Amino acid sequence: MSCTSTCCAEAAVEAGSALFQVAGTRSALDSLGLHRHWRDARTHTLHDPVRWKVQHIGCYVLNGTRPPRHGLL
Repeated sequence: MSCTSTCCAEAAVEAGSALFQVAGTRSALDSLGLHRHWRDARTHTLHDPVRWKVQHIGCYVLNGTRPPRHGLL
């Protein structure tokens, strides 16, 4: 699950950033509402920090240390 969520988080932020690069500054207009998707993806990645998941995955792969079973992962 952690591997999937880290990949999805990176893909969501990349896709949102690519949208603004391709569509230009007009894509940020409130009337289009496209900025909402990038902001939501970014909020979710900050709310559930990917860097901790990557650290726990690395510890498991390198040392065999299982990740915690509580909500911190």
